[in-house]
Amino acid sequence: MTGDERTTEVEPTLRSYGISVEAVDGGDPLDLTYMTAFPGREVHRGEIGRALNALIARAEADAWDPVRVEATVVRSPGDVLGTWHAEAAWFEELIAYEISETEFSTRVLETLTHADAEADGSVADGEPAEPGDEA
Repeated sequence: MTGDERTTEVEPTLRSYGISVEAVDGGDPLDLTYMTAFPGREVHRGEIGRALNALIARAEADAWDPVRVEATVVRSPGDVLGTWHAEAAWFEELIAYEISETEFSTRVLETLTHADAEADGSVADGEPAEPGDEA
């Protein structure tokens, strides 16, 4: 299976996990844009988990070679709710049992930004944004 074939199967896998994919560019990094089913003020963490579980399942089945994932979550087309990312090494460490699922999740959630927080100069926990806090 070529890299392109592996990438084209990412979208259907994400959809099978309940992720409403708007766009996916399977390069390195894998750029994912999805429409949230929870259009509140913050990105829904369970939805992040479903997207990651889809990618982890593909990687464990040797159907996807982990790369950095850069995700943009939208409420509607063009209305960004937030962003998050996951490093290729984190997927590899998880699959090799070098880190726990909790550690993997913590690392990803530490990258989470909310568009509303960015607009007013704060981060999700209400503290002022510092240079380098961007995802």
